[in-house]
Amino acid sequence: MEVLFMERFFLQPADRKDAETAMALIDEAKKFLKTQGIDQWQTGYPDMKTIGEDISHGRGYFIVDGSNIAAYLCIDFAGEVSYETLQGKWKSDLPYAVVHRMAICGEYRGQGIASIAFRLTEKLCIQKGIYSVRVDTDENNTIMRHVLSKNGFNYCGTIWFDNNEKYAYEKILKREVSVNGAV
Repeated sequence: MEVLFMERFFLQPADRKDAETAMALIDEAKKFLKTQGIDQWQTGYPDMKTIGEDISHGRGYFIVDGSNIAAYLCIDFAGEVSYETLQGKWKSDLPYAVVHRMAICGEYRGQGIASIAFRLTEKLCIQKGIYSVRVDTDENNTIMRHVLSKNGFNYCGTIWFDNNEKYAYEKILKREVSVNGAV
């Protein structure tokens, strides 16, 4: 798979040997969420089995800054079963990618890495001909809700996942138009 670059950061698929590194980022994010009073990820999920499945199915990615790992996330093009029971309305019926399990390294927190991750995800989606991205987060995760709003995601309603109600968002991507107007 082609590595995607943005500014000094790039999106790199995770390999089996990277599972422990990804899990360490998830564990660090769990601790951060807890210090912020956010209940998300405090019941064991996501665990090593989840991360291993991400990687084995080719949906685990790192955001890399030179040789440093800045974040881990799952970009899934297979859909999300819990999104079929949305209490609300999606913005589109387009095929979509789902972003799950975004965990930013503490050294990079507060530097806009989540926004960079979404821009790199959008670039990957457009390369694959996918023009919708969906995400969900806990109601009390105001940090992620702010990041989603700032990056053009629209609130669509709620879903039920991991024994919690989650706020669901969608962003419709613009198709690139060439000079002659063709898509």
